[in-house]
Amino acid sequence: MFLNNLRLVNFRNYKELNVAFSHSINVLIGNNAQGKTNLLEAIYFLSMGRSHRDSNDRDLINWSAKSAVISGEIESRTARYPLEVRIEKGGKRVLVNHLTENRLSDYIGNLNTVLFAPEDLELVKGSPGVRRKFIDSEFAQMSSNYLLNLLQYRNALKDRNAYLKNIKWVANSPKFDETYLSVLDDQLIKFGSAIILQRFSLIQTLEAYAREVHLAISKIEELKLCYITFPTVNEQSSQEEISEIFKKQLLKNRNRELFLKSTSVGPHHDDLKFLINGKEVGSFASQGQQRTTALSIRLAEIEMMKFETGEYPILLLDDVLSELDGKRQTQLLDFIQDKVQTFLTTASLSDIDKGLIKDPKIYHVKDGVLIND
Repeated sequence: MFLNNLRLVNFRNYKELNVAFSHSINVLIGNNAQGKTNLLEAIYFLSMGRSHRDSNDRDLINWSAKSAVISGEIESRTARYPLEVRIEKGGKRVLVNHLTENRLSDYIGNLNTVLFAPEDLELVKGSPGVRRKFIDSEFAQMSSNYLLNLLQYRNALKDRNAYLKNIKWVANSPKFDETYLSVLDDQLIKFGSAIILQRFSLIQTLEAYAREVHLAISKIEELKLCYITFPTVNEQSSQEEISEIFKKQLLKNRNRELFLKSTSVGPHHDDLKFLINGKEVGSFASQGQQRTTALSIRLAEIEMMKFETGEYPILLLDDVLSELDGKRQTQLLDFIQDKVQTFLTTASLSDIDKGLIKDPKIYHVKDGVLIND
């Protein structure tokens, strides 16, 4: 899969941009605050219909404008077609081949991306929420069924939490409709159990690729991924068994949830752990091991996405070379060379970096303007 060109109108500090890209490695060089990361953000937005660093779409519109446009031509194994996102203060529209998609879930998957940034170290040592976001963002691109279950689960969770918040307490006792709450529970269980089952399967596949990559980099270390959900649920559990355990947990925690007015159990509280030779990476590994783990996971994503979708994704590397030592730089660039279309941002290319990149297409970025080297 390739992004042949990109057009931006009033996106961040880009008033207007129309640029063609190499199918190999595209290097964006420039000082801070010139627009390098903004360009990667635009490609990510074209892929996912949202930003990876800003939850408010209106913030992406240039301060002097009322709307912004991101568009580009995608080339897959079988076709070429345009994608477009129009961002306005009242919302956004996503278009495939000039036709509006009414649901974002129907749009995602037309352009698959893997983003690797310095903050990816938080994937290893950050909060469970960071890892859940990683799981959902990547798996949603690979599986439309996962994305559909995820969206339906989030809607069911929103409805259940809204009902819990509106329950009145009289004389220290909650007054609620037992039948209606059971209906909300059933919806949560239906989609939540499907998500848990899919996560086990997809994480097992990701682990197989990550273990191989990590061993190639470290030479001696074994990487393992552990999905943490309900205590008695594991990769051997059926969806029926997961549903039954989920139901028991909701009943067990009902009084607590009525008091807290929110849903305290389910896949929105799950976690993913990384182990090296049996030891938890976030707590016991060195910074070098943590970086190797994060790098291994991102490289494994690329191969897994090829396995799941039939095509390699586009790789977005936001100032990561400066965060990696020479050994890890070599492993990364050797891995992607002649395989994955890559967009790489950096403040400067050192001689060693130039030696590692074969025939890069280099752009200099200054004040939202790209100049081809």
